[in-house]
Amino acid sequence: MAPGPNSPIYDDLMRFKPDGVTPNAWAVMAGVSRTVWADMRRHGNPSRRTLEKLLMAAGSSLAEFEALRVHRSASVDAATSGLSDRGGHEWAGAQLPVLPVLATAMAGEWADPARKIELTELRTEIVDRVARPVSLARDAGAYAVTIVGNSMWPRFRPGRRVAVSAKAPVAVGDDVVVKLASPDGRSGAAPILIKELVGKTGSGVELRQFNPDVTFTVAIQDIEAIHKVLGELV
Repeated sequence: MAPGPNSPIYDDLMRFKPDGVTPNAWAVMAGVSRTVWADMRRHGNPSRRTLEKLLMAAGSSLAEFEALRVHRSASVDAATSGLSDRGGHEWAGAQLPVLPVLATAMAGEWADPARKIELTELRTEIVDRVARPVSLARDAGAYAVTIVGNSMWPRFRPGRRVAVSAKAPVAVGDDVVVKLASPDGRSGAAPILIKELVGKTGSGVELRQFNPDVTFTVAIQDIEAIHKVLGELV
């Protein structure tokens, strides 16, 4: 019997496959078992950890993969958004508002300098406007920021822009922007941590940065807001 069609997520992953290796060899390189690989190829729904292992083995990141899928989804939605009346005239869908890119700058280190936990400053100044992903069509508070440090390498590269939602629910395993209470009360700027959320308790949140690899806790009273990072913009 001929094998069935590949899952959409498998086909998307093939865009990241390293040159010169077969898909199965890529899975072996990444440490993904044959059973998990076959199930993802047929049914999709791989775990976040499986995707991370595959993409890291290919020299990419989960953020880049998610950004590709968001971009492709937006392209499909844009191509199918027109409506036709009986006379055959096509009406284009309403254009989405642009996504503001807020200014960011390095702000030193947070808490104990010896731990090298990178801190960023987020400003209200809009430095650019970019096309809004369809997934953020109804998120009026969404924005984009530029990654200015390398603390989240290889997931986020310095200089890349990421889309951020103030509305989307945040779960353990998500990348987040944690807005901290400003120590000097300055208007127009806020200290933020762009990290991975690895735990939540009643007293605070546990975050992780990758470079250097540090896991730490921020007390709830020091947090103004937590926003979800949806992925890199392409």
